[in-house]
Amino acid sequence: MPLINIKIDGRSYQVVDGMTILQAAKVCGYEIPSLCTYHNGECNVGSCRVCLVEVKGARGLVASCAYPVADGMEISISSQKAMEARRRSVELLLSNHNQNCQQCVKNGKCELLHVANVTRARPEAFAGEHSETHYDELAPGLIRDTSKCILCGRCVARCENAHGLGILGYENRGFRTFVGPAENRSFADSPCIQCGQCVKVCPTGALTEHSEIHKVDEAFRAGKHVIVQAAPAVRAALGEEFDYPVGTPVTGKMIAALRRLGFEKVYDVNFGADLTIMEEGTELLGRLQNGGVLPMITSCSPGWVNYAEYQYSDLLPHLSSCKSPHQMQGAIIKSFWAQEHNIAPEDIFVVSVMPCTAKKYERQREQLKVNGIPDVDAVITTRELARMIRRAGIMFRHLPDEDWDQDIMGDYSGAGVIFGVTGGVMEAALRTVYYKLTGKEKEGITFKEVRGHDGGIREASIDIDGTVINVALASGMRSAKVLLDEIRAGKSKYHFIEIMGCPGGCINGGGQPYVRSTLLPKEEPNIEGTYKEKRALALYSEDERQVIRQSHNNPQIQELYRRFLGEPNSHKAHELLHTSYAPREGFNDIDR
Repeated sequence: MPLINIKIDGRSYQVVDGMTILQAAKVCGYEIPSLCTYHNGECNVGSCRVCLVEVKGARGLVASCAYPVADGMEISISSQKAMEARRRSVELLLSNHNQNCQQCVKNGKCELLHVANVTRARPEAFAGEHSETHYDELAPGLIRDTSKCILCGRCVARCENAHGLGILGYENRGFRTFVGPAENRSFADSPCIQCGQCVKVCPTGALTEHSEIHKVDEAFRAGKHVIVQAAPAVRAALGEEFDYPVGTPVTGKMIAALRRLGFEKVYDVNFGADLTIMEEGTELLGRLQNGGVLPMITSCSPGWVNYAEYQYSDLLPHLSSCKSPHQMQGAIIKSFWAQEHNIAPEDIFVVSVMPCTAKKYERQREQLKVNGIPDVDAVITTRELARMIRRAGIMFRHLPDEDWDQDIMGDYSGAGVIFGVTGGVMEAALRTVYYKLTGKEKEGITFKEVRGHDGGIREASIDIDGTVINVALASGMRSAKVLLDEIRAGKSKYHFIEIMGCPGGCINGGGQPYVRSTLLPKEEPNIEGTYKEKRALALYSEDERQVIRQSHNNPQIQELYRRFLGEPNSHKAHELLHTSYAPREGFNDIDR
């Protein structure tokens, strides 16, 4: 791209044409205070006015996040006029903001507090009436508190950019303006898929996950057998909460922390992922060979399942009937594990540590109960686990590396690990399908044709000993919609489709640590996608380190079928490991 010449505070620089002033300043070594420092593209309306600068010849100050550079432009960042204006902008935001920071879950990660410190804003500068507060805690996954909202619009843009849904928008005008679902409905009464992407980009505590830490505390107090299981994507991101560089796997220390928190058993959801592949791979082969509904679509992502039930209920027969990995594993803990340990299922409390807020809704689904007993009793996010560790006074970086409990379900394959990355479920399934079709393992093991995807649609034709399987994958509902519309129109050429609710997959789930360049001093300046690539690499690297890399070769999975389930897709397996879906009427035609 062509370079142009600009001046910042009297010094000459060359920058790429088309950048905003905010981006250009960053490249030139200037950190303009802003509330869109990291998420460029999610908030480009300049509404908060925090990043104001002077530009020679412009009429008044300009918002650097939304103002493009031009050849010969002269910019003043450090003038008294610009610095005073930025301070006043932050003070105006503080004037209508709930400043009970001590109790806010974003304390320490709040971007508003960060820019207030940088600009030296005075919280009492503009005292007066506050806007009416709207508080919504009815949805299982999300909480909305407008007393902390600064009307930046990042959540609005994120929902639209990732999913094309427009669940959130501006309501009313002037001093009465707030952000929420249409008609100020609860998230529970709107077609929100509970993915938590809005939470990830909220600069304050206006949008947060619905915490279930208190449920875990109650289970400990009640003397339950409290069992914990952690998803693969958690290990690739938890370290960020304790100042490790993005993408540092902290599996051993996470296990040690979970034990010190008092959990009776610490298991890896990768076992459940291997179990899912056995069931899902068998289901796919059955559909291919017996004229079943095609394409078959994965069902591991609860955000995607929510979307399907809301918007594409006519396509529900295309979804795999398999439960997601942590629900499968919960069902096994409360059946086979309980039987082996002579413990009543109702005395077991299963906690899943997930990168996902939609899992909080998923665990409450009636279809995910066996004899009225839920497979999973509580879901905590990666961020909630970090809070529990800090609350307990555990010095995470000083912990030894420990290993998972090896009681019935301690082994896992590399295929299970990569479930947390877009394309991972597809690749894991193909490794086992290849074996079932040919009777031998694929040379080289991997299917790199389905890797490296982040946004948009990726497709491939996989030739397995003369059987060609056309596959596609998408993450984020905006991309998924293209594939779904093809199916609805009868034009789909695919046999198998992977869909993930969050762009990039579980590594970018709504319950993962917040990623902000201002909060990551050890990182290089971030661009969109970098943190996802680093987290993904952590999982692919663990896959490569595993001796066993195919789900069907996991010896404990083999033993589970031999001693308890019989065979994949057996009657017993369907009772415990499969589920059903139902249309959620009334939201399909909603438009803002």
